[in-house]
Amino acid sequence: MNGAESLIRTLVDNGVDTCFTNPGTSEMHFVAALDEVPEMRAVLALFEGVATGAADGYARMADKPAATLLHLGSGLGNGMANLHNARKGKVPIVNIVGDHATYHVQYDALLQSDIETVARNVSPWVRTSQSTEELGADAAEAVRIASGPPGQVATLVLPADVSWGEGGAVGAVVPAPQGTIADEATLDAIVTALGRGRKTAILLGRRGLREEAMTLAAQLAATTGARLLGETFPARMERGARLPVVERLAYLAELASVQLDGLEDLILIDTKAPVSFFAYPGKKSYLVPDGCQVHTLAADDSDVIGSLEVLAARLGGKAKPVVLQQPSRPNRPRGKLTADSVSEAVGYVLPEGAIVSDEAQTSGVSLPTTTAGAPRHDWLTLTGGAIGQGLPVAVGAAVACPDRPVLALQADGSAMYTIQSLWTMAREQLDVTVLILNNRAYSILNLELNRVGAGEPGPKAKAQLDLASPPIDFVAIGAGLGVPSIQVEDAENLVDELQRAFAEPGPHLIEAVIPQVFTPFRLKAMPRVLGSLEHLPSPLARAVKRRLQP
Repeated sequence: MNGAESLIRTLVDNGVDTCFTNPGTSEMHFVAALDEVPEMRAVLALFEGVATGAADGYARMADKPAATLLHLGSGLGNGMANLHNARKGKVPIVNIVGDHATYHVQYDALLQSDIETVARNVSPWVRTSQSTEELGADAAEAVRIASGPPGQVATLVLPADVSWGEGGAVGAVVPAPQGTIADEATLDAIVTALGRGRKTAILLGRRGLREEAMTLAAQLAATTGARLLGETFPARMERGARLPVVERLAYLAELASVQLDGLEDLILIDTKAPVSFFAYPGKKSYLVPDGCQVHTLAADDSDVIGSLEVLAARLGGKAKPVVLQQPSRPNRPRGKLTADSVSEAVGYVLPEGAIVSDEAQTSGVSLPTTTAGAPRHDWLTLTGGAIGQGLPVAVGAAVACPDRPVLALQADGSAMYTIQSLWTMAREQLDVTVLILNNRAYSILNLELNRVGAGEPGPKAKAQLDLASPPIDFVAIGAGLGVPSIQVEDAENLVDELQRAFAEPGPHLIEAVIPQVFTPFRLKAMPRVLGSLEHLPSPLARAVKRRLQP
């Protein structure tokens, strides 16, 4: 067999049976070899950022890597934003990047670039296969590294002549490394912290936000009196009725600081100590309160469940009842479309087992509250902050879980980064409902413009954040890319269309035109309100926080 076939067969043998592709000339032998390995599903994307984001969404839900197929350094560059998000979320991806034939590199052709240097920005493991005979072994190693723990982007650069060369051999199945259990010194320190009656919180991230780990952590919290917190942007959080109540940290640093205020011990489980998303003049970047001791029970290469079980055994004693989220839904919303009424509609209709890809941005502030008591579902968020993730992640989640409904909650501005995702949804007939929250602005940047102290914005500055002229017609775009699309007029209409979309197979797009959450008055007032929080009594600061971000 040639190198391309040995590569694909190695991937399949190692459990990687889905590849999101945007190929070019250098990858044609890989494309041709797909017909020789029917076990590999190939999903075409019209843009590399869709392929990389879809691989991210697939891995989050399948608990194993998908592959990508990208064309040279330029194709890798186009896909980097969503590879960045995957890297930050510790999501496993086998990233295959075609390259010129080894003997062609010396001529510095028009598409020649330093792929390895580009890849290292998002991929801790990068290897260029040097021979057809070694390609299978290289692929097996890429899967092993990507699978983790921790999960990561492993980039395999595939020269064209290595791909088309004869003499390929299928690489052996390579087991992924096992996570480690917390050592005795760490356990002793955490047992002491939990036993001395100080203000303590357990902060959960990544694998800690799955049901089994959340339940173990919630039992520890109930037994010791610790608070249970979740990271701001989880790769995947299982939530809904009858699951443990976990309070996610707020995005705005000032609000997160209110949640962390007074802590004397912070225990980390598969996450890092919280920091501000950006730097702001006169504000702290490191959000852990002064004097608070930070303990890491489980790092990103640890056995999370095993470490929690060992800690529970060390603490001993009778476990107290865990606080579970009670089933509840908002009332059916009526009247005008607003961010709040849209959130209520989502909470009112969200079906059992739904997967939510959340890139609602400012329009989704009330979603955590309106969906908290909905039937069990998975929530996928913007792990690295590079917008344009929501639609591709929805594609990957739907491919991984074809028997579950997927809801993409998508802000208008970030939708346009990877709007080509709609075409892949239509081509693959994926069961994805796309809800576009169209406030015709980069609203989050209007807020940030005021928070960073850049001065009073003038007309040129405001124009850079405005998407109203000309208005984007998402119904026309969706229809043009093969997805049945409709714009709703009011909250009643939105509920009806959501219910219809969930009931019918295949993709649907619903556009809801809504006003911005942050009015001009709120934009001016917000920096002052946020700045005042650190001077308020804790109960009052917490009340303000709940008002701004429930």
